[in-house]
Amino acid sequence: MMIPTSASPESTTSDSLQQLAERVVVSEWSQFQRVNNEGGPASCQSNWKVFHQMRYSQFLAWPMDLLSSYAHDLAIAEQNGRNLLTEKYGRMMQSTAPEEFHRSIEAYIPKLSAERITREERIIVIQLGWAQDFMQRYRALGSSMRTLRTKDDTPEQTSFETYLRGELGTYSDATLSLYENMMHGLLERGCNLTESIVCNTMRIAGYASLQEAERALEQKARN
Repeated sequence: MMIPTSASPESTTSDSLQQLAERVVVSEWSQFQRVNNEGGPASCQSNWKVFHQMRYSQFLAWPMDLLSSYAHDLAIAEQNGRNLLTEKYGRMMQSTAPEEFHRSIEAYIPKLSAERITREERIIVIQLGWAQDFMQRYRALGSSMRTLRTKDDTPEQTSFETYLRGELGTYSDATLSLYENMMHGLLERGCNLTESIVCNTMRIAGYASLQEAERALEQKARN
């Protein structure tokens, strides 16, 4: 009879990260359900499967300290009557629907300092570079991603840049600092955050690798 061995520290950490990522996605989903949308709930607000896949893929690419800090942000927001998902989508509207943003949203969203905005913009520049690099190497996968630049925003389509700017603006100072630490570590190791997140997404979708997913999408486009 084989005697079970104790889990390695790496596997224990991985399990803990997955469990925390699940809890964070559930917390976000709860807040997402309470985002008021002009004209009634948006179709994406009833699509748990896609929401879970996208957000869980992102959080699995984060280190535990960053994810824990963001989980704390969500919990504190609930206690204080704030909805970070409402604030995120509200911030995006500064680009996608500027008149409505200035008329009815801006006054209800915490104002960011110039120093805070500068820190966020440095992150955005790096992540835009990673996203562009990924899209050039995986053209089929890249074609299904958001458009990259804020200049290409429309009321119906939000770019990667605008989405990221909206999300970073909801993080506490502690969470943003940990996010910056993650970015510096990735740069030092030559890693690409976009690639890590999309790889997680494709694995959840059932593909063994990015290469397999890319070939499948190329085949689908030819048929």
